[in-house]
Amino acid sequence: MDKPYILLADILKRHGYSITKPRQTVFTLLINQEPQSMYTLTSRAKGKIDRASVYRTIRIFEEAGIVQRIYIGWKYKVELTDIFSRHHHHLSCLRCHKLLALPEDNTIEKRITVLTNKHHWVVTNHQLEVQGYCEHCQKIESFNL
Repeated sequence: MDKPYILLADILKRHGYSITKPRQTVFTLLINQEPQSMYTLTSRAKGKIDRASVYRTIRIFEEAGIVQRIYIGWKYKVELTDIFSRHHHHLSCLRCHKLLALPEDNTIEKRITVLTNKHHWVVTNHQLEVQGYCEHCQKIESFNL
């Protein structure tokens, strides 16, 4: 078993779950991927596991800290947490909902640390999402800022 799958099994075990075929399948669909909507995830899982199993697995993964939601307005996409990938932030298009991962930036991380220390805040996690309009959506004729 590869290292990410061993880590997945360990995390699930610590939360009282075992590694099942549906859980492995969902994990495989998420690893090394951009954030995915539940629609995309269930579509990619079709023929492997049913829709209800995908939703149930994502709920378990969220509870165990394996995945996180990235909100785009009232909708969201899911991605693996920093346990399985490098910490990063996102650019989010408000029109087409494209989500672009930004490379790690120590300047942003240092500023967050300064601000949280200043306010005596104990940080357990953070996400930074910059919302706006991608280059493609800016070019659409009917689109006005």
